Amino acid sequence: MAEETRVHLIRHGEVHNPDRILYGRLPGFRLSETGRAQAVAAADMLADADIVAVIASPLQRAQETAAPIAARHGLAVDTDEDLIESTNIFEGKRVSPGDGAWRNPRYWWHLRNPLTPTWGEPYGQIADRMATAVDKARSRAAGHEVVCVSHQLPVWTVRLHLSGKRLWHDPRRRQCDVGSVTTLIYDGDRLVDVGYRVPSGG
Repeated sequence: MAEETRVHLIRHGEVHNPDRILYGRLPGFRLSETGRAQAVAAADMLADADIVAVIASPLQRAQETAAPIAARHGLAVDTDEDLIESTNIFEGKRVSPGDGAWRNPRYWWHLRNPLTPTWGEPYGQIADRMATAVDKARSRAAGHEVVCVSHQLPVWTVRLHLSGKRLWHDPRRRQCDVGSVTTLIYDGDRLVDVGYRVPSGG
């Protein structure tokens, strides 16, 4: 057995979003009260872990999720642009079932290929930048543990990529709840296992 390294990919906590829009990379979206509790729950779960670095997406909700984890270990929150949310043509719009955005003819061109997808950042591009972020974090924390706080689609996409699975998927089947921790376990530079936990019990 070579040196074991653990990379904890955390999806940020619940966001305060009373207008229920797809906020994407828009600034100013903070954690809700529930989201802050989820961040603390993640910090509690990792309190005894051998964390040597905490790295987050530059977006506010990710930084706020990372803060209590970093504080628990006496670390600063570092920022990596590769962990950022994916782009989406529907950013700033309401796209929940019944809102009608998907039925608007202006958007049909962007819906033509769900395998890419044509409405946002290509899955391959997300996988590449997230894999780069994971590799940087793993190298930095070799033989220890590191936290990377990101977003649902980037976390799920890199998990599929590193597990050798196809990137196209049904969004309803993502195993990546708010505040969840996906743990990549490496033996040297080889991924040997993936764990998943929701510290807040959601």
